[in-house]
Amino acid sequence: MTRLIIQIPALNEAGQLAATLAALPRSLVGIDQIDYLIIDDGSSDNTGAIAKANGAHHVVRNKKTLGLAATFQVGLEACLRLGADIIVNTDADNQYCGSDIEKLVQPILANQADIVIGDRQLKKNRQFAPLKTWFQVFGSSVVSSLSGTTVPDAVSGFRAISRSAALRLKILSKFSYTTEMIIQAGNKNLLIQSVPIATNTVTRPPRLYQTTTGFVLRQAVTILRMYAMYRPMRFFFSVGGVLAVVGVAPLLRFLVFFAQGEGSGHIQSLVLGSAFLVLGATFAIAGLLADLVSQNRKLLEEILERARREDLKMQATRSSYPDTDS
Repeated sequence: MTRLIIQIPALNEAGQLAATLAALPRSLVGIDQIDYLIIDDGSSDNTGAIAKANGAHHVVRNKKTLGLAATFQVGLEACLRLGADIIVNTDADNQYCGSDIEKLVQPILANQADIVIGDRQLKKNRQFAPLKTWFQVFGSSVVSSLSGTTVPDAVSGFRAISRSAALRLKILSKFSYTTEMIIQAGNKNLLIQSVPIATNTVTRPPRLYQTTTGFVLRQAVTILRMYAMYRPMRFFFSVGGVLAVVGVAPLLRFLVFFAQGEGSGHIQSLVLGSAFLVLGATFAIAGLLADLVSQNRKLLEEILERARREDLKMQATRSSYPDTDS
């Protein structure tokens, strides 16, 4: 039996949640059971009650607001314990069309992908302002390059995840899971596909960020952090190489003057160049050490994955998962 669980992180979504749940599919080809799971991120309104009244099978409530990334991870863990074979994540604000969930799950059912991401077709989507579209297209190309994948809409939260892929993912960011998940998946050789999807008109401003600039900056920090974690030698060697090249210029300047017998008047160039070379060498050494740590982390991730599998075998039940606080 193939079980699909559609998880919806929600924070104070009492006004939107009923419409979101109503649009979700009740049956799909190749799926034997569909459950809806709401992760209430410490809402101050009656989000949980609205969810139960409108057909949610399970509600998990965070005791305090943890943020989108942590709430997404809470949902993954709950879905795994419920025995989900496929997990679909969608937003509570009804931005994504529930009818497109079938597009997301089909590549996983056909064993053609581990993760499927909904592509909002940013360049054609009139809901996005030109500047926001440019930032998202550029950011998606950066994430694709760093992860070794092709994802045209990297920040789309509408995505399907196979059980085996969910077991290997562990979101560390406190801001957003979208780009981190792609970089993790790419570096773990998980297959990612994108499928075109439609979007509904969003009736309220986004709550994850206040301004596009703030969103871009925080996503950039997440991308750099993940890249340094999974490609530490390349990251630190690149920074060290740039510093070393910068340091060569003042050293060459000093040597030119030294050859002309005027070296004593240009000691500053020698000091500056030497400082940059030392910084470059320091970053290179840090890269070597970080690479050793990275190899150890991969071993720990494998141990964690096996432990999670064993824990699920012992504790999970495929018939129920009590509503709970976390």
